[in-house]
Amino acid sequence: MKARICWLFALPVLVSAAPPGRVPLGIFGNWGAFRDARPLRCYAIATPERRGSGEWRSFASVAVWPRQKIGGQVHFRLREPRRPNSPIRLIFGDRSFPLVAASLDAWAPDPRADAAIIGAMRGATSMRIAWVSNDGRNRSDGYLLKGVATAIDAATLGCAGR
Repeated sequence: MKARICWLFALPVLVSAAPPGRVPLGIFGNWGAFRDARPLRCYAIATPERRGSGEWRSFASVAVWPRQKIGGQVHFRLREPRRPNSPIRLIFGDRSFPLVAASLDAWAPDPRADAAIIGAMRGATSMRIAWVSNDGRNRSDGYLLKGVATAIDAATLGCAGR
């Protein structure tokens, strides 16, 4: 019940804080779903469980790009730059996925990996992305996955038929 009351107060804030053309589709546990008009995309998004130090705001997202016919693309923003050519992994307990990355952003290497990662997200309670920073330190951000399946579904429906 408290979550519903918080949602009633949070919705007006989300709507008023959203950039023009951004439509909130809902908040589901730790994840939100949104639709942007330009470029047309819908996505589920969350911030890490704890905010670590870093110069950027990290997030995890799953996006739908209807005009590009992309049904689910995972994307991660790192809180600090990754050391060039160092590995980066997405970890679900004892299962992990290698990612491809630029300095601050990481993605699945191909659509099959996107689908496998989304399947893992739907079945897990948490995930962690791990990388080596420019200064050689091991870094990671952890995400709670409560609500991720519903947020991904809301994002998919939010762009259906567009």
